[in-house]
Amino acid sequence: MVMVVGVPGVGKTTLMQKFVYDWVKGDLYQRFSFVFFFKFRELNRLDKVSLETLILHHYPYLWQQLGNIFQDPEKLLFIFDGLDESNQTMDFTSRHLCSDPKQPERCGDIVVSLVRKSLLNGCSVLMTSRPTRLASMDCEAFQRMVEISGFSPKERRIYFDNFFRDPELAEKAFTYVRQNDTLYTFCYLPSYCWIICTVLSRSFQTTSSDQQVSLLPRTVTQLFAIFVANILSNHSPEKSGAQKLLQSMGWMAEHGVMNHTIIFDGRDLESFEVDNRSRLLSSFLMESEEPVSYSFLHLTVQEFFSALVHYVDFSLEKLEQSLNKAKFYPDGRGEMFLRFLCGLSDDTTRSILSEYLDTQAAQASREVITWVKDLNVEEEKLMFSNENKQLLLNIFYYLFESRNKVLVQEYFKSLRSLDLSRIHLSALDCTLLAFILENCRYVEELALEHSSLDNEGLERLAPGLLKLKFLSLTRNKIPDTSCMQLASVIRNNRSLKKLILSCNHLSGPHLSDLMEALSSSASQIELLDFYEDDLPDNIYLHFPSIVRNKPSLKTLILASNRLSGPHFGDLMEALSCPSCRVEELRLTFSNLNGTACIQLASLIRKHQYLKKLDLFDSLSGPHIEELMEALSSPHCRIEILDLGRNNLPNLSCIPLASGIRNNHNLKRLDLSDNHLSGPHLRDLLDALSNPGCRIEELHLERNGWTKKEKDALRELESRKPDLRIYF
Repeated sequence: MVMVVGVPGVGKTTLMQKFVYDWVKGDLYQRFSFVFFFKFRELNRLDKVSLETLILHHYPYLWQQLGNIFQDPEKLLFIFDGLDESNQTMDFTSRHLCSDPKQPERCGDIVVSLVRKSLLNGCSVLMTSRPTRLASMDCEAFQRMVEISGFSPKERRIYFDNFFRDPELAEKAFTYVRQNDTLYTFCYLPSYCWIICTVLSRSFQTTSSDQQVSLLPRTVTQLFAIFVANILSNHSPEKSGAQKLLQSMGWMAEHGVMNHTIIFDGRDLESFEVDNRSRLLSSFLMESEEPVSYSFLHLTVQEFFSALVHYVDFSLEKLEQSLNKAKFYPDGRGEMFLRFLCGLSDDTTRSILSEYLDTQAAQASREVITWVKDLNVEEEKLMFSNENKQLLLNIFYYLFESRNKVLVQEYFKSLRSLDLSRIHLSALDCTLLAFILENCRYVEELALEHSSLDNEGLERLAPGLLKLKFLSLTRNKIPDTSCMQLASVIRNNRSLKKLILSCNHLSGPHLSDLMEALSSSASQIELLDFYEDDLPDNIYLHFPSIVRNKPSLKTLILASNRLSGPHFGDLMEALSCPSCRVEELRLTFSNLNGTACIQLASLIRKHQYLKKLDLFDSLSGPHIEELMEALSSPHCRIEILDLGRNNLPNLSCIPLASGIRNNHNLKRLDLSDNHLSGPHLRDLLDALSNPGCRIEELHLERNGWTKKEKDALRELESRKPDLRIYF
């Protein structure tokens, strides 16, 4: 059971068709004896039907063999394309399941029963959907979720070369697109790539039409507007005839979007007064036979016309009704409609089709802008709810399509922190996020943790990162080439104070570019987090320069890295120099060997600014005592020390006691998860009883204490009211 997910136009249907083609040719998937291909849009017309009838409706020539076919379900594959186009409720956790292929049921129940294996147990199911439909569904019944990522940069170039027969024109078109970040990002979607190439082919070639559209697109709405305008221009119809077709076809498209109708028949065309004799009709609608039906070239084309009609034939009542409906569809069917509505609110975008629009199109624009202003996302929930984050991302699309910078500033005038963690961000998402950040005056903090950012995404996002004070890119598997993008951001953003790059496993030749940027005078970083990045040892050659030349750096996190290499000593020496102002050093889970402990002890003795040192689960070797004795140095200013889970034996209580007696700065000490129980606990207790001891919080959990030792700890706590002991 596999679900294939992809945004509109990325090629889900094409992939399914290629699957069937490879099977028919005998090249792939030969373990299946039968592959049954269904489109959800075609199933929308069916009421209650049995699986047997459903198959025979599409494959009538199997009527004599179907009984035998069902006897071997392991050799059957069912493909259901376009779950987002289904008008039926589908609950993959439902208990209403059928097991008889002859029993009439709702199509949705049949699909769920196949997925849940109550019907034809052993068969395989392959399904496609837009991610918006799945956002509100439980998909645990699927063994695998696969996402189509679209064209890679190399594949985009190949597509242009194949589309344009003239190599010179292909080069000209691709160069133009490559220089336009937004257009180039659109090209990862095959269907948009086709439209872009179609638009550019007409824009770059000589034409006799004086109405040829010269504007080149910068948003998805502009792309579709130019596509439609070029078709209208090239067919040279009368303006009134074209406007009437846009109106009738638009209302039919709008009705379809709102009611999950994608296939229309002659009665629908008649009802909406669509003239099927118009030469233009075939440019936007495809006709199928047996029985005769019509559908738009692509669902996205239908969604564009459904939005355009509100500017072609304005009705305040209809517009308000559609806005309110589309906003609350849980399956996301109204998303593209809303994006196009917002895109057409822009005067420049609307001007592309101005000669076909209603005289009150500007009023429609004002109503849409007012609607966007009234959308409410509760900021306090954005940190916790993925649903709210997805809603916010949708609003970003509305604002991006509108190109309304004033609206962006007004909408986010109180937003200081933005968290889109655990929301998959495509390169297109990053393009619009950069637009939002560039036009938001007050956003200072951005968290994009676990967002699946790739190199192109970071490249598109980079212009929006130049005003931030805090940036977290945790768990994004940042590719090496992206380090160049981050280096550029660091050099050009003197406001950036906190940079979190943890859990990215950074490596490769371009990591040095990032390190050099961090050591440059332009960088004013105060917190640098490389937790669990599997940093190679040679990278530690760069840290001394960062530490020495960066008095702004206060917190350095290198936990869960390989720190016992030959260059760790260089880092410790740099941290000990007078110009270093690092106050917090986290080396958790670092497996420091004996030599590293000696080097760290030297740092503790010399560094007067270090206030917090985290060595949880980090120490090994014979020199631990030397490290503890360093706490007695008069230059040691450590206030918070974590030595938890380091296998410290009872004998360690002696050097610990010495350090506590001589260090009057220590406020919090963590010794949990060690082996301190034993006779030398008394040395530790005596040191803690010393009037010069300033420790306020002491963690001693999980040290194997005896009842007598616990009583002694309680007695000490009762004598020192300012000391809280956890054991």
